[in-house]
Formats: sequence, structure tokens, C-alpha cells
Amino acid sequence: MAAPAEFTRQRKKAASYHVDFALRKNFTPSEMTEYQRIFRSFDLDGNGSIDRNELTHVMKALGYREVNNDTINALIREVDLDNNSTIEFNEFLEMFVKLKSGAMSKDAGIAKVVSKAGQELNQVTAASGGVHSFADEEKVAFAEHINKCLRSDAHISYMMPIDTGSMDLFKAVSNGVLLCKLINLAVPNTIDERALNLKQNLNIFQTQENVNLALGAAKAIGCTVVNVHTENIIEGVPHLVLGLIWQIVKIQLLSAINLKQHPELIRLLEEGEELGDLLKLPAEQLLLRWFNYHLKMASHPRRVANFSGDVKDSECYTVLLNRVAPQMCDLSPLQITDTTARATKVLQFANNLGCEAFIKPSDIVKGNSRLNLAFVASIFNTCPGLDPPTQEELYAAAELLDDDAEGTREERAFRMWINCLGIEDVYINNLYEDLKDGIILLKVMDHVQPGIVQWRQVTFKPNNKFKKVGNANYAVVLGKQMKFSLVGIGGVDIVNGTKKLVLGLVWQLMRLHTLQIIGNLTEAELLEWANGAVASKGKNMRISSLRDHSISDGRFLLELFASIEPRAINWEIVTDGANKEEKAMNAKYVISVARKLGATIFLLWEDIVEVNPKMVLTLIAAAARLARKSSTA
Repeated sequence: MAAPAEFTRQRKKAASYHVDFALRKNFTPSEMTEYQRIFRSFDLDGNGSIDRNELTHVMKALGYREVNNDTINALIREVDLDNNSTIEFNEFLEMFVKLKSGAMSKDAGIAKVVSKAGQELNQVTAASGGVHSFADEEKVAFAEHINKCLRSDAHISYMMPIDTGSMDLFKAVSNGVLLCKLINLAVPNTIDERALNLKQNLNIFQTQENVNLALGAAKAIGCTVVNVHTENIIEGVPHLVLGLIWQIVKIQLLSAINLKQHPELIRLLEEGEELGDLLKLPAEQLLLRWFNYHLKMASHPRRVANFSGDVKDSECYTVLLNRVAPQMCDLSPLQITDTTARATKVLQFANNLGCEAFIKPSDIVKGNSRLNLAFVASIFNTCPGLDPPTQEELYAAAELLDDDAEGTREERAFRMWINCLGIEDVYINNLYEDLKDGIILLKVMDHVQPGIVQWRQVTFKPNNKFKKVGNANYAVVLGKQMKFSLVGIGGVDIVNGTKKLVLGLVWQLMRLHTLQIIGNLTEAELLEWANGAVASKGKNMRISSLRDHSISDGRFLLELFASIEPRAINWEIVTDGANKEEKAMNAKYVISVARKLGATIFLLWEDIVEVNPKMVLTLIAAAARLARKSSTA
């Protein structure tokens, strides 16, 4: 079987940057990662060498004005050991050996250019020639946030605090540990940290495991990482790293903005709305509504529709802070005409309120949407400023929020699965609400079975229930063509958001897709494979079905992943699974082991302990996919 395209791409890249052992031993793994990152910022075509044109291009991007052929040739000659007029990676590394020994000055020639590239180049030039910019203020802000939140974590004390003025953030994430810590901060217990490789000097296998685990866990909490690969994190590609960190931080800051944790959000109901309408809103929209509620209650004429241009003059911030904490935050900033000075005063008020924001006055004035969203979330989390609900309102909210745990877990898993498919313009916040018009459901169907949807039959702007039901009915018709069991379900059930029926349809889509990517195995064949894989390692363990009670202790599943990569499991921390607590420990470990091997899974540890056959199937299928990849590598 031919190697997957991704593997082939990685193999070609690795060949371009082959380093002799005698040279490699002069550098730590983190140094090698950093030097590769810098080298690739010069190596525009990705062929493993830097030629005159590439060096000229980067020097101009760095701000060098006098760049002529004589200058370029002289710089290349300084390190061109084989006199072929290009700089190969080995020659590039030899320069750093000389710098370390003092045989070359870091303040002159090619060494100075490389140093400036490593420290100041905030545009990453891809091998394709495209340029990806990143915001330096976001790098600074995220580094400050991480320093504040993780400064006491003993496992990463050696990299703390992160220097906000340098590129150290991108080095800090390269071994995966910091990202995993940040994910657990955003959604506690997502990662079983016993599965992490925690020592400082990790080999490439251990580093890849950590980063795989971080990316798998990021998908599981709702991050979109379709175009982010393990090597991108290891190399510290700035725009990709910052994009991922932002998604994790956003989840952390918005996690409490919901009716379950803040029932006083019931105050945001507008005329003609029911409580269920509030539940449909994602946290970001709730935050905007909360902001505008306070502006309205203050009789202020303005409203905010975004976290960029509408807040950059700090006027609405001043009114908001005065509303939530009038004793500590007055309206005096409105008398300040200079917007930077006004933003500075607003941040002083927020700090006095106990809001530890990582935004700066210039970020407000520039209208940086990410950092302003984070600031508004911090204000909400510190002081919502809403009257508590009445007892009657609490009862009404409790009825809507009370749901069966398994159904809630499945909704979450199916939603995350759809979000990770990489379908253009598809991101789901609420499974039942976002599928109602049938369009996203049809897009998922067409992704799972390309060509099945005849798009001329679809209404793309269904502005009434009749048109929505038409789309949903078409989805049911296609589901039957795909051999799904859809007895008793019609388009109206999808439009009405009938939970069990929607879950049943989406599960059959997920199941079909899951089995497709492992060669269209049947469940029986998958079960046979799993038992055979465990038996091949001399283990006398079998499961009779996906409902087998023995699955609950996690040991069979650990043996299954050990058959793929024995080094991934530390058997010293695996329990006998004799009681509920031990089963939970094993189940959490299984999920993290699967993710660090590269599995994309969305089940929770409870699904293993309770032996949810649907989620168990996805886990075993993920193991089968890993085994196939391993056999073709």
C-alpha cells in the first residue's frame, strides 16, 4: 500500500534537513527545532537550501535597504563550505557551532541577519511562497496570560515565565506539555497528565506523542485544527501556534458564560423570547447581548455589534464598567478626548475591579477583536452585574437544563465530530439548532458520501419553516438511500429539534464515516480485528461485543493500543479496575494514550466505564486506523 500523502510530505521534508550525527550532537532538540524554524523562514521553496534570491527576499522583508548581489554573495560565502553558492542546513548549523565557540561574531555578516530573522521576523514565509502574518500584540498577550495562569505549575517551571518580548512562546509550546496544561486549564481533566512525557529533554518520539495528545484534546474541546499538523507545533509556526492558543484561551474565558453557571443571564431575555431561545445562543453572542443589555439599562444610545470597531474608542467600555461597578468605575473617562489615554483609564478601572486582563490600551484602540473579546469576557467573569433570578425563574431554567447525561455527551461528541471534518463554512455550536434548516446536515452527508446531494434540490436560504422542512425531508430521503434506519423520522422532527431522532440520524452518519476510513469494515469484522490484535501480543483477553461489560475497566482497550505502540503505555500506573474509581482512572488514561498516538476521538471516560457501544466503536475504529497507518509507515 502506498504511503499516505501526509507521510510522504513529512519524509521529503525530513530528507531536506538531514543532519549528520557528529553535527547534531552539538545541539539540544529544542535548539534544533528553533534553527529549523529560522532556516525555513529563508528556505522559501522548501528544497533544503538557501539561494541568492531567497536570502535577498528575506533580507528585504527584514528591512535591509541596501541589498545587492555583492552583499548577498559575500554573506553566502561566509558559510558556504562546499562552494556551490547556496547554504544547506548542515552549513547553517556549522555557523551556530562557530558562534557557540566564539569563532564567529554574532554582530556581523550572515550571523546578524539570521539573528534578526529569528527575533524580529513576524511574517512566516511558507514553502509555497505565501506569507502568513501574525500579530505581535497577541503573542505578547497570550504569553502574559499563560505566565499568570500556569506560573505555579512545577512541570513547566523551567520554561516560565515566558519572555513576552521574544519568540520564546513558540519554543515553549514545541514539546506539547504547555499546550496540554493550557487545555486542562480551559476544560479541566480533558487530558490525563499521567500520559504526558514530562522530562525536559525529550526525544522526537516523546515530543510527537505530547503534541499529538495536545492536538487531539484540542479537537475534543471544540478547537478547529484541520490545517494544523504535529510538525507545525514542533517547529513553532507562529500564525498556527497563535491561532491554536487563541482558540484554547477563548474556550477557557467563555466556558462559564452560560445559563447553567450563571442563571442570572435570564435577565437578557428580550420581548417575545422564551428561555429556550437564550440556550440556543453561543457564548460569544451571549456576551454581546450582555454588553448591550447594560448599555440599554444605562440609557446609552450606542450598541456594540462586534469586539473591534465598536469598542475601540472605549466609550462603551466606560459605560459598561460604570453599570457593573458604579462605586469603583465612574464616567470620567468620557471626558478624555485622547482614545489611548481613555483606554488606559478604562484598564485601570478594570484592574481595580479585579479583572486581570491581558489587553493593552493600544490593543483597544487598534480594535483587536480577539483581545477585546477576551477583555469583555474577563469583565463578565469578574462582575456580571445582573440581578439574581427569582425562585420561579430558577425552576423554569432547571427544567430546560435538566437533560439525560448520555444524550448530552452524545450531542457533544457528534458536534465535535462534525466540526473536525473540515467542511467549508460549517461549525456547530448547538447540534439541534444548527441542523434545523437541513443545510449543514446535507453538507455532512455529501462529505461522508460525495455526490449524493443534488444541490439544485436544496433551498440555501430557507426563510420559513416550510422551506426548512423541505431541506430536512430531502436529508431523510438521502439517509434512506445510505441504508440508515430512519423509521418514524421526518423532516419536521429535524426542524423541531427532536433530540433522540436527531441524535439517531447523526450517529448513523458518524458510524458510516468511521467505518469507511478503516476500509468499510463491519462491526463484527472490527471486533474480530481488535480481539486478534490483543491476542497477537500473547494476551488472553477477548470481548464478545461492543457492550461487553469487561470493557468498563479499560484494560482490554489499553492492551489494544499497546499492540500498536508498546512504548506509549506506562503499565505501572494502570489499575486492576476493581472499583469505579480505578475504572475511571484507566478510562481517562486510555483516552489520552489514544490521542498521543494520533487518534481523533470524542468520547469521554464515562463512555468507557458505562460501556456506551457507540462511543466504544469509535474508539476501537480509531485504534484500527492507527494500526493501518503504522503498518504503512
